[in-house]
Amino acid sequence: MKQLIIAEKPSVARDLAKVLGANKKTKTYIEGPNVIVTWALGHLLGLKMPEDYKKEWAEWQLATLPMIPKKHGIKPLPKTRHQLSAIAQLARRSDVKEAVIATDAGREGELVARWILAYVKFDKPVKRLWISSQTDKAIREGFKQLKPSQAYDNLYASAQARSEADWLVGLNVTRALTVKYQDSLSAGRVQTPTLAMVRRQEEKIEHFKPETYYTLDLLYQGLKGRLQLKQPRMYKEREQLAALIENFSAKQGVVTDIKEKEKRESAPLPYDLTEIQREANQRYQFSAKKTLSVIQQLYEVHKIVTYPRTDSKYLTSDMKQTMTERLQALVAFDAERAKRYLKNGGKVVQQKVFQDAKVTDHHGLIPTEVAPRVEKLDNDELRIYRMIVERFFGLFAPVHVALKQTITVKVDDAEFLFRQEQIKEAGWKESDDVAGKQVVFKKQQGIPLDFHINKELTTPPAPLSEGTLLAQMEKHNLGTPATRAEIIEKLISSDLMERNNGKLSVSAKGRQLLKLVNPSLVSPELTEKWEKALEAIARGQLDGRKFIREIEEDTKQLVSEIKTSDKTYRDFSLTTKKCPECGELLRERNTRDGKIYVCSNPECTYRRRKEPKLSNHRCPTCKRKMQIIEGKNGAYFRCPHDGTTEKMLGKKARNQKISKHEERRLMKKINQESEPAESPLAAALRKAMEEK
Repeated sequence: MKQLIIAEKPSVARDLAKVLGANKKTKTYIEGPNVIVTWALGHLLGLKMPEDYKKEWAEWQLATLPMIPKKHGIKPLPKTRHQLSAIAQLARRSDVKEAVIATDAGREGELVARWILAYVKFDKPVKRLWISSQTDKAIREGFKQLKPSQAYDNLYASAQARSEADWLVGLNVTRALTVKYQDSLSAGRVQTPTLAMVRRQEEKIEHFKPETYYTLDLLYQGLKGRLQLKQPRMYKEREQLAALIENFSAKQGVVTDIKEKEKRESAPLPYDLTEIQREANQRYQFSAKKTLSVIQQLYEVHKIVTYPRTDSKYLTSDMKQTMTERLQALVAFDAERAKRYLKNGGKVVQQKVFQDAKVTDHHGLIPTEVAPRVEKLDNDELRIYRMIVERFFGLFAPVHVALKQTITVKVDDAEFLFRQEQIKEAGWKESDDVAGKQVVFKKQQGIPLDFHINKELTTPPAPLSEGTLLAQMEKHNLGTPATRAEIIEKLISSDLMERNNGKLSVSAKGRQLLKLVNPSLVSPELTEKWEKALEAIARGQLDGRKFIREIEEDTKQLVSEIKTSDKTYRDFSLTTKKCPECGELLRERNTRDGKIYVCSNPECTYRRRKEPKLSNHRCPTCKRKMQIIEGKNGAYFRCPHDGTTEKMLGKKARNQKISKHEERRLMKKINQESEPAESPLAAALRKAMEEK
């Protein structure tokens, strides 16, 4: 009898199969003596769409809203139906005694597998593999500790509730806005408040008025002591401080107070996903999606980091015994530090990192016990891996100790504050100067007066980057570590938000949407309430059906508010250009491939580029890249430099492969043509030999 193991993707299935001794490969599964390893391709099923419940829901009309099914159903996704059919056949095999869910160990991974098992009507025992790294050792240990799937029923209920709630609010509100205002307007419980956060920051910038003010410093042996004021920007004119200095001319500064404080600072804890996305955005301008993609490669392909989609920075206490092995693996990456900490017995200085209660589904992001092969990592993978390793090394490093000194110098009734810091032990901040230059102060010491007036200008708030937006999303419980990158990308692809030079802004369409959509959806409070409810469902503290009934009532209210709204909408994407096929106005759209024009008539399919696309095809005259021009008779190449045009082959012709028979015929012809012609001398000799 065999176990049917369901992984989330083919690459993971291959890793599992290798460890479990399965080597009989087919298109849809890998079989061994005791196991059959198959895979999903992400989600193979989704919730049924409105038209699957009622015919009248197929047409977008306000009259049919809100759409609230009596019971949500699932259906296969068209592009992956073949893989679902293959799993169904495997599930019916008589030699399959049980199934093992080996999809990603999280809410969405649970949903992927449970929907598959429900759809194929699997009625045999089901177990759960729960691992945080893809190493051979982790897989072997995970299969020794399989748990009954019932232990994760609450997690599945939470995932199901999240999916149904997003269906109810997202589809109903989006359809209501789109029909009422005659444009594609996408709204949702997470994406809309996320968009609102970006807009609020923009409003702060728009309403900002720069203000000039002046400050005063007392200079002493290279240090600056700032004049302490109840209102930091109280001096608006330079002359005011000049007059103050004049009053001090006959005075002397006196040290009235010296305060010293030793500050002990431990290294930061390991990353969770959101924090590493924020830092990678700040350091390397990586989008949240790119950072997740890179870590996924390090986890799945290279197997040198643990599970990326984690919301915890802590480790479980049973991981203490694995720390030395992880350090040994890092000798191949940073021998000097790894050996130094190994020499100390691999002792973890930061014992506070081991807190079982603070680890939910997965522990913090750390290296595995697999030694990295640096030559196989690209630059981006190397950058992210180095960040993860730095945090891991910090767990073994001594604390950073600094002596902070605050000195108060009084001039008449005015107080000037000097600050200096002396590094006593660099600890994990290895680059810090331990000695440091210190200025000696003593109480009642006289300080000569040497003033400097500074002209200051208030600066506007900075636009949100993906890093700062992720921090706000995390603060307000908007989305999960696994979904936040996807939400940002969706807002951009929906033309509601724009990304320029690493900064985020709301488009004209997005600004209007925030005014049209329900106020309760704009605020993060509703989503915060939902996320807390979903967490309660996952812990078994709340019934998922009760939560969905509340969402249904919220949906009815939201749709009613949109229907009765008297707000107006202007389509800023509508241009003055007319469609050459039907005469309607063209809309400008942003795509991954650049800006395009599409016809505003929903029944017309006309579309073209706003600006010609630069191809890799070279001009035969000047050898520079040619543009792709959309003409009446199809696309063609045109050189922007000398005007040369060239016919563009159709996709079929470009992709058409030469047959082996044609290849042999051509090679024979080429070889014949390349043979040297018979010389006159050779011809005479041949003729003489023939006559004999």
